[in-house]
Amino acid sequence: MTPQQTYDEATFAFSRGDFAGAVARLQTVLAADPVNFDAQLALGLAYYRLGDFAAAIAAGHQAEKLRPQEQLVHTNLSLFYMKSGDKVTAEKYGLQAKIESWREDAARAAAPGPKPAADSGLTMAKPALAPMKFPSQPWKKKPAGG
Repeated sequence: MTPQQTYDEATFAFSRGDFAGAVARLQTVLAADPVNFDAQLALGLAYYRLGDFAAAIAAGHQAEKLRPQEQLVHTNLSLFYMKSGDKVTAEKYGLQAKIESWREDAARAAAPGPKPAADSGLTMAKPALAPMKFPSQPWKKKPAGG
């Protein structure tokens, strides 16, 4: 079986709630391909779902070594640290995730080529309002002959 097939099986196991099975398969993928970022990131999540926050943090830091400026890595580490009870470190990684999102936005804006239109000129159709009819108000009518 190829590492991709094993990764696919791990993803399927994770989706079924078989987190231990996902961990085993992801470890197999990483044994064959130690720099597989997706497998490393998923391994941290699988450990997290098992409640093994120390292993989740360790796997998250391995993913961080592979892609130090990946927003999702820092988001996951923030979550893992928060669940482990280390709020200060969780906030540090939460801030780092925000910084990485700003970097991604800036890189997208600076990239050459056509930019996605922020405002395509399309607007929602506004419903036509029917004229309002008020019920008769006999107390406001002028008396006849007066």
